[in-house]
Amino acid sequence: MKRVSFVIAVLAIAAGCAESPKNNQETITEDMNATVNEVAGRKNFGAAHALMTTPQPCVMIATWDKDKNPDVMMAAWAGQYDYNQIVISLSKHKTTENLELTGAFTVSFADERTVAESDYFGLVSANKVPDKVSKAGFTITPSPNVNAPIVDQYPLTLECKVVSFEDGVLIGEVVNMSADESILTDGKVDLGKLKPIVFDAAGMCYRGIGEEVGKAWGAGKVFAE
Repeated sequence: MKRVSFVIAVLAIAAGCAESPKNNQETITEDMNATVNEVAGRKNFGAAHALMTTPQPCVMIATWDKDKNPDVMMAAWAGQYDYNQIVISLSKHKTTENLELTGAFTVSFADERTVAESDYFGLVSANKVPDKVSKAGFTITPSPNVNAPIVDQYPLTLECKVVSFEDGVLIGEVVNMSADESILTDGKVDLGKLKPIVFDAAGMCYRGIGEEVGKAWGAGKVFAE
């Protein structure tokens, strides 16, 4: 079974949300406000709180509009869906219009060097500021693999084709991952060099990623011996 491996917080989910009587969001809100049984010895928040799965990566989606103008937004909830697929939950945005038009997008990852620009892309809609990418001082290179722009200032990019986009859930196939040499160590992406930021929903801030604390599929071997 395909499973979402991680979920990230939406920073601009309210923009352009469609309204309808008794919609799914209202049902979810009711469920979040429902009374829960408290776990003894802990502070109990219920479901209505800022923390879900946190900290959360800050994923940037880049698309072309009908006039070949680039748009970049900080994504809604997203994660890895399969070995070469990602999933993103999106409300109505300029980006969703572009996705339906082009069937392609790129995904990059905000880092410590681009905090202000990345936050700006989450604050401002291209419907109101169509040149927001150039206004932030960023430049674009057309992807050679999909009909979408690559943001030059983000050193790690996934080039994606739309597999499906139904009920606000986007599934994309990653056809290529490219990385600038500056973030590689021994030919592999080095998060210590990339310095991606994560969203702290409790503190409403961005944080850097700390030092390595153990080897995956290795630290736990002490219990298997």
